[in-house]
Amino acid sequence: MGEPGFFLWVETFEAEARRRVTHGDPDWAQGARLDCAVVRSIQRFQVGESGDGANLIETAETAGGADYVAAVRLFVAEEQNHARLLALLLTAANASTIRRHWSDVAFVRLRRALGLRLELMVLLIAEVIALGYYRALRDGSDDPLTRDVAGRILADERRHVPFHCQRLHAGFVALPRLVWPLVLAVWRSLLYGTALVVVGDHGAALRELGVTRRRFFMHVAVLFERAIVDVRRGRQTWCGSVPQSTAGRSSIPTE
Repeated sequence: MGEPGFFLWVETFEAEARRRVTHGDPDWAQGARLDCAVVRSIQRFQVGESGDGANLIETAETAGGADYVAAVRLFVAEEQNHARLLALLLTAANASTIRRHWSDVAFVRLRRALGLRLELMVLLIAEVIALGYYRALRDGSDDPLTRDVAGRILADERRHVPFHCQRLHAGFVALPRLVWPLVLAVWRSLLYGTALVVVGDHGAALRELGVTRRRFFMHVAVLFERAIVDVRRGRQTWCGSVPQSTAGRSSIPTE
């Protein structure tokens, strides 16, 4: 894979790290009020965010240049910060974290099966699902601390998607035209299967947040198709254009 312009991503991730230091953490002292189903859902996402990223970094070091590796390290640091924020949110709600969940174990094993390209393909699925989930959590929760935490994570995920899209574009740009439809069919099937697992596993929480399983699934599918356009054509437009939230229940629009 080539490495076009990843020094710009290093600058972007570093600027965001400085901004986090300047703005500080949410006000944990205010506490959080969370429905039991939402607590269980957040616990599972917290496990998914808590990996050390060692395999991704190692693979990037083998397949990428210095700028890309630096950007990947900063990306992993943001994911670990998400795990920290979610753990503190659970603590604020008098709930604990969990050590592992079967869905995360399966996802990690799939990511590590074959090289950087497959790992990023699976990661992109995770990031697209995260966009839908954290938007639902931000817009659908009545708790101010939960909305704050979810909004912070959502802002990061909006950058993560085009970051992975750029790298995947470099990997797929020379792919024979006849091979791309097969790759896309497998990739899309994996997205659909993963999304079905998520709506099954987190359905009660989504319902509490005012989002139906079907609407969540369709929203994630639309986001994935837009990401695929970026991967295929090498443009990065849609992710940064997602609007900010308004108060109240989430309707998960498809913009």
